[in-house]
Amino acid sequence: MTIHKTCDGLRRRDVLRAGALGVSGLTLSSYLKLAHAGQVETTGAKAAIFIQLPGGPSHLDTFDLKPDAPDEYRGSFKPISTNVPGIQISEHLPRLAGCADKYAILRGVSHTLAAHALGQEYVATGSRPLASLEYPAYGSVVSMQSPSIRDLPSNVAIPRSSQGAGFLGIRYSALNTNATPSAGQPFSVRGISLSRGMTLDQVQRRQNLLQELDQRFAGLDQSSQLIDGLDEFSHQAHSLITSSRAREAFDISQEPASFAAQFGDDSFGQSCLLALRLVEAGVRFVTVQLGGWDTHTDNFTKLSTSLLPKLDAGLSGLFNGLQQRGLLDSTAVMATGEFGRTPKINQRSAEGGRDHYPRCMFMLMAGGGVRGGQVIGESDDKATGPAHEAIRPDDVAASFYHSLGIDPQMEFQTETGRPITLVRDGQVIKQLFS
Repeated sequence: MTIHKTCDGLRRRDVLRAGALGVSGLTLSSYLKLAHAGQVETTGAKAAIFIQLPGGPSHLDTFDLKPDAPDEYRGSFKPISTNVPGIQISEHLPRLAGCADKYAILRGVSHTLAAHALGQEYVATGSRPLASLEYPAYGSVVSMQSPSIRDLPSNVAIPRSSQGAGFLGIRYSALNTNATPSAGQPFSVRGISLSRGMTLDQVQRRQNLLQELDQRFAGLDQSSQLIDGLDEFSHQAHSLITSSRAREAFDISQEPASFAAQFGDDSFGQSCLLALRLVEAGVRFVTVQLGGWDTHTDNFTKLSTSLLPKLDAGLSGLFNGLQQRGLLDSTAVMATGEFGRTPKINQRSAEGGRDHYPRCMFMLMAGGGVRGGQVIGESDDKATGPAHEAIRPDDVAASFYHSLGIDPQMEFQTETGRPITLVRDGQVIKQLFS
């Protein structure tokens, strides 16, 4: 598995970032008990898939081309028509051009955070990062609101999520697979697949021993959200490893070859196929990553020979596959990087590259009531910024939650009475659903 390192030196690691506020500062217990008991009603999509594109893909070379801009802006890629009259995207995304009726393109999305880590946190939560508080990833909120059945995880990340559960606590963190599947092969996930000849009877004996130890030490600390979260992980791990349903959901080799072929045979396409299988089985939220978009040099070669073909096959396979399985209406999908890239091409390499640029970027949304086949928002003639009113990551987040039947203005309170709104500043983009 390739680990992509961005230019600021930060790696996307398998980290559960609970923090002081995350483990003890919030009085969420009453709400969480109701949610876990299924007494918090939700409407909208039943599941969601979040496509993360770490590094920041170029908007001008993907979904917001400017063929009439000067050479030093537009680059070498040409626009092609999609199956929706009047909408054009990059020539290196032909499969996505053929299913543009299934997703909406957001152009002129804009913010001001040009660092990878801050930008990723912003687009993965919908709230601008604060030093004093960590907001939860979308999957953690969905896991809290609408948990999966006991023998399936509610929140899965392939191979990992860049954002933790924040103030909700670690029990709502994603199950990171820490690997990506290979075409036609069973996918082994640690904690789900048995290894080294271990039998289910041995697992059950170990679980019984753990339960005895838990009872002996039960009185030591009944108030820690961290301990509660770790205990929840223990019980969930046992449920998963003994569940044939979970093992089958992760086994992409069970898919007919004719269906799997449309996703491509690289790790991203197979991760999208796995995401589809998981939501079909009952998992509520899946995060899929495709990194490597930090194209300061050789932007056009990296995009045309590797990144765009992978994105094209995997994402079009996901949209078409969800439609073919009757899951697109009930599955909200969002795809985004942390920012766009500079409209003017730099000269750091022979063909040039593009640098960090949060002032203008694209996002994609589909399913969950979103009307596909439309473009919302517009950038100026060189894609240097929004042509009119900017779309903010906060607005997209509010719309994503709305498509899942979750109120983006949901409010929590700290023990001192400090109110915390799930999405602080965002407004639902009504045109997405009209």
